[in-house]
Amino acid sequence: MLKTIALLTASNVFMTTAWYYHLKYTGWPLWKAILLSWLIALFEYCLMVPANRIGYIGGFNAFQLKMIQEVITLVVFSVFAILVLKEPFHSKYLLSFVLLLAAVYFMFKK
Repeated sequence: MLKTIALLTASNVFMTTAWYYHLKYTGWPLWKAILLSWLIALFEYCLMVPANRIGYIGGFNAFQLKMIQEVITLVVFSVFAILVLKEPFHSKYLLSFVLLLAAVYFMFKK
């Protein structure tokens, strides 16, 4: 379980960087942003595929894996948006995340 979460977290760091880092450099030509994003995304895939496989074999179902990934994605993205993109964090975002965590609770409730 921890290995899956660690791999998903690392994967999401690469994914978030691939998808959003170029927003800091809007002067780049689009082809350069796309090429750099694809190169970074390769590392994301190299971590995401084993994370999902290990998690699935380890007892998570596909729906649970997706929900775990989405929560990790939101945490990683929030840190990235605040630290790298210098975006403000509003209380409405926190409320939205709490509601998503409620969805996670119901996903894993037996």
